[in-house]
Amino acid sequence: MSIGEDLASARHQAGLTLAQVSKQTCIRETIIGAIERDDYRMCGGDFYTRGHIRAIAHAVGADPEALIAEYDAAHHPPHLVCADLLGPAKPVRIRERRGPPWRGGLAIALVAAVGLVAYYLIAASHPAPTGHPAARAGLHRAVHQHGRGAVAAKAPVSALSSPARYVHKIAIHLTAIEDCWVEFTTPAGAYLSQTIVAGGASKRWVFRHAVDMRLGNPGGIRLTVDDKHSLPPGTVEPITLRLGLGGKISS
Repeated sequence: MSIGEDLASARHQAGLTLAQVSKQTCIRETIIGAIERDDYRMCGGDFYTRGHIRAIAHAVGADPEALIAEYDAAHHPPHLVCADLLGPAKPVRIRERRGPPWRGGLAIALVAAVGLVAYYLIAASHPAPTGHPAARAGLHRAVHQHGRGAVAAKAPVSALSSPARYVHKIAIHLTAIEDCWVEFTTPAGAYLSQTIVAGGASKRWVFRHAVDMRLGNPGGIRLTVDDKHSLPPGTVEPITLRLGLGGKISS
């Protein structure tokens, strides 16, 4: 008997329907029925196929390890399982420190000098107030007491009040009903990260730049971007979403 026939036979012996097994495993009935016919095209890859076989076997009382071993023997050599999922290993690049260490201190000193010159230029551009001598004396005492602290306290307020300081973020929240994988790249195609989210778990990402998000098994997840639902209903096949700043989403 094949894997699918073993699972179907065990389900019938347990007196369970496809709907009951689907409710226990959170796997759609169509996928369970296809697996019982030894059709794994709807699973989305070897990783998800093994997870579905394991979950269904537990639900119907079959031996999951024996079935998974049979699947690996027929479809994938064991030593290629991890390579199939994660892809070729990427070399780690170690940056070598170049240049003498005093350059960092020189750069800090240069920035401080430029800031001091700018401060005196701004102070020189504002003429001293005229009026009663007592008023001038009071102003002189206030500047003498507070000194640069008054300027330092004022600068962050004006800087933070500028609209240019606020940068829009892309907030992504994913809840996995079934196992799924997520990969992020830049719009130009540069690799950023890859994550596997197990069924029942949630994951959150925040980006300050546009990204492309590729989803495996999108029919088994709930996804929101900036607190808005972002997957068209009935999406089953792997999909790539282009997420831009300002809530722009395209597929």
